[in-house]
Amino acid sequence: MILRSDVSYGYNPYIRKLGTINSVETIVIRTDSDAINPLVSHKIRNAEALFIAGGDQADYVKLWKDTPVEDAINYLINTKHVPVGGTSAGCAIMGSSYFAAFKGSVTSAEAMRNPYNSLVSLGHDDFISNPFLQNTITDQHYSQRGREGRLVTFMARMDKDLAINPRGIAVDEETAVCIDKNGIANVFGTNKVFFLQFTSSSPEVCLAGTALTWNNNTQAIKVYRIAGLAIGNGSFDLKDYSTANGGTWLYYYVDNGVFYSH
Repeated sequence: MILRSDVSYGYNPYIRKLGTINSVETIVIRTDSDAINPLVSHKIRNAEALFIAGGDQADYVKLWKDTPVEDAINYLINTKHVPVGGTSAGCAIMGSSYFAAFKGSVTSAEAMRNPYNSLVSLGHDDFISNPFLQNTITDQHYSQRGREGRLVTFMARMDKDLAINPRGIAVDEETAVCIDKNGIANVFGTNKVFFLQFTSSSPEVCLAGTALTWNNNTQAIKVYRIAGLAIGNGSFDLKDYSTANGGTWLYYYVDNGVFYSH
């Protein structure tokens, strides 16, 4: 089952070529009435695998949140335990925290210059419920679009606004992170996935209209980077955020609105 909000059915023939399947279907949910249509939620609940296409995650949040569509997706994840994933916007809504993009995208420079920029529209614990993505926000097109600084900013806001220890998963293009039933993540594809975690100190400066500083002696965010392979590579345990292999540890920090890594 494919879910999306724009009219396209291109995934159907692509998925049919991947292997032997009983059926593949795309449901386009474009209106509020679509989201509360009992037939739509019934079809989603009957899916044996669900994939959420790219597009505009603001549409997904506005149309699907607090509807039977949300309930059906969470049913697949937490009760039926079938594979559920997404790309781009479909990945953006997977964490318990998410960038809603209600006013469009935001660049790293814009976010770090003002963490409370109106473009930084975040949601928390009120949409998709993934057991291994609690206190976690995702980002996509990561290295290709220079989104390192904005993800650190999102995490700074999670720390400041919610008083939680934030985590992040960032995925490059042409790359996928796959999480098994035990919470172990592996990386497939041609680029990298980054697992980010809060270390020990909150941002020194995270205020409206002021450049972000999250330094902590240049070790604000601890990161594990895994390069993907076609057959999968590395592992990262999302339960403890420390058991890992096949990758490299590094650190991120932001000083007066400028991003650094080492």
